[in-house]
Amino acid sequence: MADPVARLLPWSSADGKPCFLVSDGSGYVSRVADAVEEEQLASAVDLIDEARCVLAGRGWTAGELQLLTVELTEALVEVHRVAESRGARLIRADAQSSQREASPAT
Repeated sequence: MADPVARLLPWSSADGKPCFLVSDGSGYVSRVADAVEEEQLASAVDLIDEARCVLAGRGWTAGELQLLTVELTEALVEVHRVAESRGARLIRADAQSSQREASPAT
């Protein structure tokens, strides 16, 4: 079993503050967070495709551009949170791996 660590979750509290989970990464909430992150990343890919189509058509209205900007901003915020969370977990995993390699075998 891995040591419990704090994980940034892919959602915020009702007042907009970041949510964290302290666990070994194998529980129900961790699995839900993984699923939410995957959905957020997939939605971002879909939105990128949509943005490319809208922009390629060159017949957009100001309202369409405004909506696209809002949606792209929301997706970017979500993807940034996923990257931040996964990056922190990678750094911890690398540090733990380095510590194991540096420890003499008993």
